Amino acid sequence: MSEIILTEDNFDNEVLQSDVPVLVDFWAPWCGPCRVQGPIIEELAKDMAGKPAKIGKLNVDEHNAISTKYDILSIPTLGIFKGGQMVEQFVGVQAKDKLQAALEKHA
Repeated sequence: MSEIILTEDNFDNEVLQSDVPVLVDFWAPWCGPCRVQGPIIEELAKDMAGKPAKIGKLNVDEHNAISTKYDILSIPTLGIFKGGQMVEQFVGVQAKDKLQAALEKHA
């Protein structure tokens, strides 16, 4: 599994209506810490393949309405969504193990 590129067109379907928890990486290409987080997210997506979870990335510059809706003020911010709601949020670069444990807790 690779991470899903989230947009305003697919966010509702892929995240809010998902029947499994979804980790959303709110990022931007110019953000240094986001470039550090990116490969961790890619590795997590591979490790979670076949498990009841999804991993997505949302470019906050391209899809500002969504990041504004969830009050994303600094990036990277990682949110876990379940049942149409953000149930957990992490700000700053996070370790893969921490994110995987949080996703599995909500599965």
